Amino acid sequence: MSKIRQQRTAEQIRYIFSELFRRELSDPRLGGITITEVTIDRELEHADIYVNALGDDGRQDEVIQALTGATGYLRRELSQRTRLRKAPQLHFHWDPRLAYAQEVDEILNSLDIPPAEDESPPDG
Repeated sequence: MSKIRQQRTAEQIRYIFSELFRRELSDPRLGGITITEVTIDRELEHADIYVNALGDDGRQDEVIQALTGATGYLRRELSQRTRLRKAPQLHFHWDPRLAYAQEVDEILNSLDIPPAEDESPPDG
């Protein structure tokens, strides 16, 4: 399987699931989640879906539990909306990168860096 096909399939899965989460899933535990990344193996048999609840890391367990419970439904919807011979096995993971980025942003904002002095050349 070509790397380009893998990337296109992963992006298609990301788009389909984003739409499903936004419009069709009624589970309140899945409200406000975002898919940060999808990776798929060369044989298109296993997809790793990374999710986050937009800065609410306390919801990690309930979100992953809800997604795991909805795996059958999500695979069925995926198979109906793609041209894959077989829907891949779905593996959901919590993506901590948003929390890390927020921590780095807070650290950078808390730094007290004095403004640079004007370094114009002296006259004469």
